[in-house]
Amino acid sequence: MGIIQENRLILASASPRRIELLKRVGLTFQVLPSGVEEEARSEESPEEHVLRLSAAKAGVLARRNPDAWVLGADTIVVIDGRVLGKPADRVEAKAMLRTLSGREHTVYTGFSVLSGGGSRAISRAISSAVLFKDLSDEEMNWYVLSDEPYDKAGGYAVQGMGAFFIQEIRGSYTNVMGLPLCEVIDVLRDAGAIRFSANGNDPIG
Repeated sequence: MGIIQENRLILASASPRRIELLKRVGLTFQVLPSGVEEEARSEESPEEHVLRLSAAKAGVLARRNPDAWVLGADTIVVIDGRVLGKPADRVEAKAMLRTLSGREHTVYTGFSVLSGGGSRAISRAISSAVLFKDLSDEEMNWYVLSDEPYDKAGGYAVQGMGAFFIQEIRGSYTNVMGLPLCEVIDVLRDAGAIRFSANGNDPIG
């Protein structure tokens, strides 16, 4: 029983969350960060932003590895039309939490699957709405003194200690972690990169 991979798979990211999610479903893959700068462009919508960067990240490695499938992804947190990146320090992390406190924001992840050196590309953008509870000053101070906020868009981890900030999620939970796993697996399957095996000769059911 398992997932059969037709060619090697490369994840164009060193994100621990993305690595964890792909390992959960039994995929085997190389981790090769792309080195692409995650700069914003003022004229882009959130969807355009994450799609452009995910394709750029995957494209760098697809051109170097034409025999492989390459998965690139980019995640941003948006509130009031403003993109919240990764906080640089405690002051910025607390300011982000104060902005998110008691309000709803949107998490966007774009992902791109490339093969044939980039000659074949499939991209999707997924969004999830996240509602925070009202955060006390004490809670925010406690959180920013941890290591958790500083490598995450929006300055919090849905799968970590920051989970208790969240009252509601509408949409993909794994998207808020950084990779919409349902949609990624569907794309890999439909593209022919993976298939599922039950290792049995008899049909089930």
